[in-house]
Amino acid sequence: MTEAASAVGTARGDRTGGHGQAVIGRAQGVFTVLRRRLPFTSITVLVMLVLAVGSGSLWGAAQDKPWYSSVAYGLPSMEAGHWWALLTGPLFSVVPLYYLPMVGSFALFAGFAEWRLGTRRAAAITIGWQLLSVVVAVQFLALSRSSGWDWAERMSVTLDVGFSGGALAAVAVASATIRSPWRLRLRAGLCIYAGVAIVYVGTLADLVHFFALALALPLGNRLVGKLRARSIGRPSLREWRLLAVAGLLVVTVAEIVMWLVPGNGPFGSSGDLAITAPEVLILCVLVAPMINGLRRGSRTAWRWAIGLTVFAMLQVTLVAVALALGELVGEDVDTTGMSLFFVDNLLWMVLFVLLVAARGAFRVPSRRARRRWGRGGPGPVAARAMLARHGGSTLSWMTTWPENSYFVTADGQSYLAYRRHTGVAIALGDPIAPAGAAPAAVGEFVTMCENSGLVPCFFSATAATVASTAEQGWQQVQVAEDTLVDLENLEFRGKAWQDVRSSLNKAKKDGIEFRLVTLAEQPRSVISQVRTISEEWIGDKGMPEMGFTLGGVDEAMDTGTRVGLAIDAEGVVHGVTSWMPVHCGANRVGGWTLDVMRRRAGGFRPVMEFLIASACLAFREEGAGFVSLSGAPLARSADGEPANAVARVLDSLGTMMEPYYGFRSLHAFKLKFQPRHEPMFLAFRDEADLPRIGIALGRAYLPNTSLLELAKFARAGKRRAPEPRPVLRKVQPSPPLIERRERTRV
Repeated sequence: MTEAASAVGTARGDRTGGHGQAVIGRAQGVFTVLRRRLPFTSITVLVMLVLAVGSGSLWGAAQDKPWYSSVAYGLPSMEAGHWWALLTGPLFSVVPLYYLPMVGSFALFAGFAEWRLGTRRAAAITIGWQLLSVVVAVQFLALSRSSGWDWAERMSVTLDVGFSGGALAAVAVASATIRSPWRLRLRAGLCIYAGVAIVYVGTLADLVHFFALALALPLGNRLVGKLRARSIGRPSLREWRLLAVAGLLVVTVAEIVMWLVPGNGPFGSSGDLAITAPEVLILCVLVAPMINGLRRGSRTAWRWAIGLTVFAMLQVTLVAVALALGELVGEDVDTTGMSLFFVDNLLWMVLFVLLVAARGAFRVPSRRARRRWGRGGPGPVAARAMLARHGGSTLSWMTTWPENSYFVTADGQSYLAYRRHTGVAIALGDPIAPAGAAPAAVGEFVTMCENSGLVPCFFSATAATVASTAEQGWQQVQVAEDTLVDLENLEFRGKAWQDVRSSLNKAKKDGIEFRLVTLAEQPRSVISQVRTISEEWIGDKGMPEMGFTLGGVDEAMDTGTRVGLAIDAEGVVHGVTSWMPVHCGANRVGGWTLDVMRRRAGGFRPVMEFLIASACLAFREEGAGFVSLSGAPLARSADGEPANAVARVLDSLGTMMEPYYGFRSLHAFKLKFQPRHEPMFLAFRDEADLPRIGIALGRAYLPNTSLLELAKFARAGKRRAPEPRPVLRKVQPSPPLIERRERTRV
């Protein structure tokens, strides 16, 4: 009994000792990282804490100490000859309560900069910009204190301490090393903070912060040198939406802050300008649905936000006119608070400019508009019901996306989804129609376009639709190639499937799990990872995000779409694919089409092979007959020269776009899955329509890119164009999907 108890005690002691050793080991590891990677930040934080304890400022306010005026920086200390205050001031905090945010923010910002830039560069920027921003702020106050500016006179006798100016400058410079979209988000956040603080609060610290960022951000790219991340052309649609939401939040919060906490900043007291409590309530009631709508890209919310900003700017105009008239008639006009009034409304003007610049990101129609068909018919909901009833091609699910317009035939049994740009109606894919009714739907659509003065065309259409247009003397050219994998007898055997088998085996070895889910029903942590992966992928491109037949995370959030995730044991998402249903009629889903393909940078390398192969196996178990790996635009498998001049132009365009989007590389990647191919066509009336169709397609795919930007990318694409692409293997054509479906139905 005693021996057993002794053994148990020894085991417990071993476990306790092991746990203690593990804790010590982790602590030593953290210390090693801090010593090797973050020595400047660690030493500075340590000095701050030692001085806080040694001086007693950790439990007693430093500003009440007799030595405060000797260590704090400001115009009085500089005039007294206390030049050392530039070096001692950053190491203290005004009151004990401020130590936590001051030391914490310095450790976060300076540590981040040191991690990204290296110790020497980060230390030089942090110390140098702290000194520079304080000196510039002090000189600014020295020049303006005698101008009659009350705020400048107050600040000229103020002292302050803290290292926040240098820390903000360091993180602003380090932002140049961050990939998009986080670079834009970080810089926007810093600018919003500094701008709002100096306008509505206006302490000496806020002035230092303002100058620190104003002097650091323009030089960020130069200061980081080779560490600079590659720049992108423009923010993605989601980034534009987030910027608009942030702008509306800033002006709203500013109004609430002026009402709750009136300040006395450089432009006057906000108490004289604050709106009343009922006005604050009305503003919040109006803004709350606008913010939600802008976040979703709602066109209606954008219009309401524009109206709100115009109303705010109209107040400025009326006040300015009243002041001018008062001056003309010689009356005494009360101008109390007018400076802050105009500055406050300047923010509304900036928001207006931002909303106008981002107008292309707000193209999602209202629910009422989405319920309409052509002239008042139903919308995407009814489209899905009709699609399930009649079936469609592998791209037919895209016709249910909310940004489409709809044409419905006279009998109400068929529809076509289309986009309208520059006077061109681009029909997406094939008509959704009962068996044998597709040619009639094509004819009615063409008649509608001609009666409306629109140029009709069909994009990514199958051979069946092209045959209908050919009967009317139309032309056609292949623009893509659908890649189809039959699932019934699919087995990953043989040398041709070596890469796919290796990805499955390696995933199993590395603990990577495949999940086929509905993304909208996943936890917020998973959705957040998927969005981050997608945005980083978009940020790596040299051109803006594309749309039209290329969906994104918003489309993948649709409950009708399935999403494949590659997740490791720690819950990290390494890759994501989305799959759109292919309806084959009679409310039956016969296959799935690949849309989104995103992978985490630095994650599981063969994640795409693993995700696609796993999805094929999962869909086969569910009874699906095939999957479509979709058609990469401007890519094909046939060798030899293009058949006509239009095809040669498209081939050249594909060569130009390859360095940016890699459509041909993607097409070659899909050959790993031994697919069969079906061509996809652009059908048009005659060559005279092609210039307008080309511009319309550019608008459809890149709605937020100007013609000047497209020309610039075209020139850059020619310089970066790859070597002539290798000839891909010929594939024996197979019967079009619609014909096979109709034979099956018969």
